[in-house]
Amino acid sequence: MTERPTFYITTPIYYASGNLHIGHTYSTVVCDAIARYKRMQGYDVFYLTGTDEHGQKVEDKAKAEGKTPKQFVDELVGGIKDLWKLMDISYTKFIRTTDYYHEKAVQYIFNRLYEKGDIYKSKYSGKYCKACEAFWTESQLVDGCCPDCGRPVEVAEEESYFFRLSKYAPRLRKLLTETDFLQPQSRVNEMVNNFIDKGLQDLAVSRSTFKWGVPVPFDDGHVIYVWIDALSNYITALGYGGEDDANFKKYWPADVHVVGKEIVRFHSIIWPAILMALDVPLPKKVFGHGWIKLGGQKMGKSTGNVVDPYILAGRYGVDALRYFLLSEMPFGADGDYSNELLLKKINYDLVNDFGNLVKRTLAMSRQYFGGKVSAAGEGTDADGELISMINGLLAATDADMDGLTVNKALDDIFALVRRANKYIDENAPWTLAKDESRKPRLMRVMYNLLEAIRVASTLLLPFFNVGPKKALGALGVGLPDSFDGAKYGAVSEYTTTETETIYPRLDINKELKELEEISRAAEAKAQPAKEETMQMITIDDFCKLDLRVAEVIACERVEKSEKLLKETLKVGEEIRTVCSGIAKYYTPEEMVGKKVVLVANLPPRKMCGIESQGMLLCAEKDGKVVLLSPESDIDSGAVIG
Repeated sequence: MTERPTFYITTPIYYASGNLHIGHTYSTVVCDAIARYKRMQGYDVFYLTGTDEHGQKVEDKAKAEGKTPKQFVDELVGGIKDLWKLMDISYTKFIRTTDYYHEKAVQYIFNRLYEKGDIYKSKYSGKYCKACEAFWTESQLVDGCCPDCGRPVEVAEEESYFFRLSKYAPRLRKLLTETDFLQPQSRVNEMVNNFIDKGLQDLAVSRSTFKWGVPVPFDDGHVIYVWIDALSNYITALGYGGEDDANFKKYWPADVHVVGKEIVRFHSIIWPAILMALDVPLPKKVFGHGWIKLGGQKMGKSTGNVVDPYILAGRYGVDALRYFLLSEMPFGADGDYSNELLLKKINYDLVNDFGNLVKRTLAMSRQYFGGKVSAAGEGTDADGELISMINGLLAATDADMDGLTVNKALDDIFALVRRANKYIDENAPWTLAKDESRKPRLMRVMYNLLEAIRVASTLLLPFFNVGPKKALGALGVGLPDSFDGAKYGAVSEYTTTETETIYPRLDINKELKELEEISRAAEAKAQPAKEETMQMITIDDFCKLDLRVAEVIACERVEKSEKLLKETLKVGEEIRTVCSGIAKYYTPEEMVGKKVVLVANLPPRKMCGIESQGMLLCAEKDGKVVLLSPESDIDSGAVIG
């Protein structure tokens, strides 16, 4: 028996500091689709995901909740595993950095690097971002803030062990510029220009100011920092540094690490440098995908602008959410999420195109032939385009998936679905059925449609499978475990049965209203927590605000939103547009002529397709929102402070 080729794919391991959102779900669903596709191609697939559970942030959050760090992460990990079960994620292994075998292997790795002279002890003095738990040099800061998250940094000094990252700069530059190790290409330019060519600094790889981590094996005063602890999961999960490394020998090097673009630096510079120092082969590819944005901004646990996948999957089904994530996000680029876009994708693609094709075809096959359809009917040249698309689909999706363009693979499959719907209209089975002499032609038309449904459904299985499984079951062909039959003529006869509606049609306006209510309730529930964690600021922090008096010279409701008003403001000689969620409390007519307080130095933000250039200050009490206004008349543009 020929041994199957292996394929090893990984998600990033997610930081266990809070509940996951739809952005994390995207990474995991993309990897799942690729893993499932490779399995159906005949590969022996190892699909790894997991959680990064150590660090100061986890220690601090656990303490704030009156829990031990282990209790805190155990609860979060349980929720993450439940989410992956809900999203039908077919991972091979779930690694936790608190797993005993991982901690022992991390200590083994740290020892090896120390013994080779690639780790040394020194003192760190520089800028530290607590949110990212990252040290930065002055030159790496952006406007004095953390280059990764944009938050303020603080001066920190502590004793630390350092990894000689600078030693590997020439090899890393060659890796990034002379191979396709990192994709897409835009990420390469960013890494080389912003980090390597600016001069790589040696990396602090231990901490002594907190205890929640893997102890340095020869120095109890230090814990091993995230760079070695978390990144090493990709090899420790396979047994590297342990007693049984059979999986490491079988599956390493990884075929692809799929990561968000914000952690590309860790995976394309720090991780390969560590592997170079260990004399371990490098992964074949690192792919940095884009962000799912909400209102033009990156989603984040800390910012609170997140979309809950539990709510969406529970309300619309796992197929709908998986399809939206995989089809709407160009892999490698950013994509926007909106409730309206999700609902339209469900109605247009899943209900109208795929669901309607299956429903119409099955109904006609039973009406005209009692469900018994074969290839014996009369073919014509008019069938050529549809048959060609059926036969060419597997090669097209293979090429798409080899290039990790998952959204394009779905585009190709749905192109066949739409062509099959058009084929129904072109051949008008209801007209053929009226003429007994045309029954052979009608038989071939129905057969061609069933073949299109079978091949499309087979190729959809890796991406989402509830609907495709129903369709294949109603065709009476069983569930394929490979793509071997994904071609025209592989099934010569069908016995179809009735199936329930695969995807129910949604009332988009009704759903938008209900989702907005759910969102409003979630915001209200989260408000007390925000107040409890409010921090004191300095006068310097306050002085960063640019508060201005503004006059509302025009106002209108924003289409597609029940809570937004669009205000045109006069701010001195300047005219600005601002969107505010106050439509429940003010009419457009009431707003015109008001003097209001504008936060003028916020970055612009897209809201329902409108660029909002600032924010109006309001107060809230007992659920009512009131705009803040100057006590007496004052010219617009006046500075407040």
